[in-house]
Amino acid sequence: MSRTSRSVSIAPDHNTSALSKAQKTFNSLIGKIGKRRKRLRDWETVKPAFQQQYVNELLPLEQKSFAFQIRMVHCLDRAYERLTKAERRKVAPVILDLAGDLIDEDNDEGKELKAIYDKYSPTSYDSQVAEEVDGMKFMFETVFGVDLGDDLDLSSPEDLLQRAETHFRQAQTERDAQNAERDARRAKRKKSSRQQAAEARAQEQQAKINLSIREVYRKLASELHPDRETDAQERERKTRLMQRVNEAYQKNDLLQLLELQLELEHIDQHALNSMSEERLKHYNVVLKEQIRELDQEILHVESAFRYAYGIDPFEPVSPDTVLHNLAGDLKQLQLNIQTLEQDLVAFEDIKNLKLWLKRCRLVPVEPDFEFMPF
Repeated sequence: MSRTSRSVSIAPDHNTSALSKAQKTFNSLIGKIGKRRKRLRDWETVKPAFQQQYVNELLPLEQKSFAFQIRMVHCLDRAYERLTKAERRKVAPVILDLAGDLIDEDNDEGKELKAIYDKYSPTSYDSQVAEEVDGMKFMFETVFGVDLGDDLDLSSPEDLLQRAETHFRQAQTERDAQNAERDARRAKRKKSSRQQAAEARAQEQQAKINLSIREVYRKLASELHPDRETDAQERERKTRLMQRVNEAYQKNDLLQLLELQLELEHIDQHALNSMSEERLKHYNVVLKEQIRELDQEILHVESAFRYAYGIDPFEPVSPDTVLHNLAGDLKQLQLNIQTLEQDLVAFEDIKNLKLWLKRCRLVPVEPDFEFMPF
């Protein structure tokens, strides 16, 4: 990333009244690259702060909330036999909704919750999971045209997803091999004169683009080569700069190379303003490719962030909002815990539970249950 405050841009000089189309495109692309660089820098800044707050504050609150919810399941289960039929019809969906979200079969508590869930559900927890996995299997096989086999463990959604991922990778490998074979066959065919001309133009264009970037690199390398420097301190400075130059050149990062030229005063604003239309055309092609690469990098960073913190894959995330959203989640979680704690104390008296159930409406489907302060 740039370490200079001088920005690369073209400005109209006294001899011209306006920028050309290529100059405007150049400035626009530079601006877009700057915004994407900033987004990546912002992510690098915000991720450590988010991680620290997530681990130190959110996870302990979630564990506390789970503990209170487990206690609530047991509280309602104990009270069930003391309720009327109408009250039982209301409390059973609440127990199912809470217990279903808390079941973890890797510990004894999870097994107890599963037993409670099965007590109030017309179908067992295991059979419901198996039905869901079977439905997911059917969807994958239908939509993607793969056969995931009949030996799948229907009690494990993770096994299904792993099996599906393996099939998708195999299918992609086969497609890549087929495409490579097809391209090889096409390459052997005799090309028409029009195809040959188009390929020649494309190769010539790419050669000019590579030459344009190489020229910038050579000028910097010639000036900075540390082996030619006798002063130790200056040699060390040039070594660091040369590392930045090499890194930018290897990444085909034209903007970084131009920024280094400005930083080292190898070019000035007049030189930028005077770039030929042909050179600008080549530069603009490179800058567009840089934007595509930055977009891919941003996509990777944000996808990894969603995956790491259990955020919906389609939910927008931004370095400008994630800390604010986390603060909101913490506040809501604290309120929910406070409400759960109050309700647990209140429901120890069966009269309070009956009064609360009297205010509740019976919902025919499993509700998104949330306790209300008593």
